[in-house]
Amino acid sequence: MPLDDWFLTADERGNPSTRLDSRHPDGAAWTTGNEVRPLIHGATYFADLVKEIDAAQDGDILFFTDWRGDPDQLLAEPDRTVHSVLAEAIARGVVVKGLMWRSHLDKLQFSAEENRHLGVEVEEAGGEVLLDMRVRTGGSHHQKFVVIRHPGKPEQDIAYLGGIDLGHSRRDDADHNGDPQPQPMPDVYGPRPPWHDVQVAVRGPAVGDVDTVFRERWEDPSPLSNNPARVVRDLLSHRDITPDALPDQPGDPEPCGTQAVQILRTYPHRRRNSYPFAPDGERSIARAYLKALKRARKLIYLEDQYLWSSDVAACFAEALHQNPDLHLIAVVPSYPDQGGLSTTGENLGRNRALEKFRAVAHDRVAVYAPENRDGTPVYVHAKVCVIDDVWAVVGSDNLNRRSWTYDSELSCAVIDEEHDRREPLDPGGLGDGARVYARDLRLALAAEHLELKPDEVDALADPDTAFRAFKESADALDAWHRGGKPGPRPSGRLRPYSPAKLKPLAGIWADPLYQYLLDPDGRPRKLRRADDF
Repeated sequence: MPLDDWFLTADERGNPSTRLDSRHPDGAAWTTGNEVRPLIHGATYFADLVKEIDAAQDGDILFFTDWRGDPDQLLAEPDRTVHSVLAEAIARGVVVKGLMWRSHLDKLQFSAEENRHLGVEVEEAGGEVLLDMRVRTGGSHHQKFVVIRHPGKPEQDIAYLGGIDLGHSRRDDADHNGDPQPQPMPDVYGPRPPWHDVQVAVRGPAVGDVDTVFRERWEDPSPLSNNPARVVRDLLSHRDITPDALPDQPGDPEPCGTQAVQILRTYPHRRRNSYPFAPDGERSIARAYLKALKRARKLIYLEDQYLWSSDVAACFAEALHQNPDLHLIAVVPSYPDQGGLSTTGENLGRNRALEKFRAVAHDRVAVYAPENRDGTPVYVHAKVCVIDDVWAVVGSDNLNRRSWTYDSELSCAVIDEEHDRREPLDPGGLGDGARVYARDLRLALAAEHLELKPDEVDALADPDTAFRAFKESADALDAWHRGGKPGPRPSGRLRPYSPAKLKPLAGIWADPLYQYLLDPDGRPRKLRRADDF
């Protein structure tokens, strides 16, 4: 199978100004020979991250970006916080550079103060962190990645990317009892909101691509903010607003695994101070989904925080319409992570998206929401898609128009060159064959949600069996709840997702809120008019 059957070519990425693809000797828009490990749960990711940062020594390089960062967030017990782990690395001579989204005001349930505090504390330790507001109005830098380079020892290089910030609430595990350091969320999630998330760890040539993503943003000569008040505040508080030169970029690590990796991004079109590495923006995440969905034949497995855009849902609905054997399983949170007026807009958007799915494939679409063993809803923050056990993507992007066009995002699409030997060998029927990475990722997530025993997992390699197993497990748990919880609790943690009931006239005022604030469109006008990405 040629990789460009699934992956975007450099031309299809649609952004000739980036050096992400041209830096490869063969000009390909992906790398081969990588080792990619999914890290399910924040506690798993943080433990792995601490181990790798602790291994970094004098002259090594650590770059990170974040949407939210809390300096006091524990990465490991007893007292290994984000700040202390980075400060100790700096004291050993590690070059630490960070790009934090400047964020909006805390009173609007954002994280401006936390991000500023993290930057101040890392800089006081000797690193350099910039507060980056080079976004469209109302947009954000949503990328969450860490890359660690070891000049002279490239086999030790590693990159992490996905949905997990270095912030409060993220350090949960498979039991989903929540992070002891929670961020405020609606009462339905309890005092320690359970949190489900996924990150990936990457070794091999693709580490150089993640490094390049950071360097392109860091080297952007545009001002960090166009807001005069912020500029004055930064000057008065002696904040660093001028990035220092980065160390020379090391060569890419040698191949070390069987996975091909394509690094995908979103950058919005900005009419003022456009990104030099993406003057018309970049929508390779959206384009990658559109290409992969054309090959979907049997099963699309999704985990997503939002799943609320009609435009995005239409792409999946078209695949379901074209392929009568195609099924879709989605795992989403039961409730939004914030209260207030935005809740109605979010629910309106998701209801519309699910209506598009069910209009073309009512009995082939199943949407579920998880809870922990105590019955507390688990907030799904993961952004995962697996198609026919071939193409799998984990990233920072959600399935909405904002993530596909307006914010900055970073995702990692993987095709394993190693074929999976469990039946069915070729679920899509196109000759691609199931691949180890994609199938293992899907089954690992299914094992958690359905509480499967090790000898029960492989049966779900069959897409039809998996679709039935999800339904049977969720229906049994839902019936147990509705019946007053008689007898032992059934195994499994999923319940059927129930669309929110909206007041009759809610759409009149909630639609503008949804369209222009929650899920804005960052495409150039020409693409917007053509409804294309």
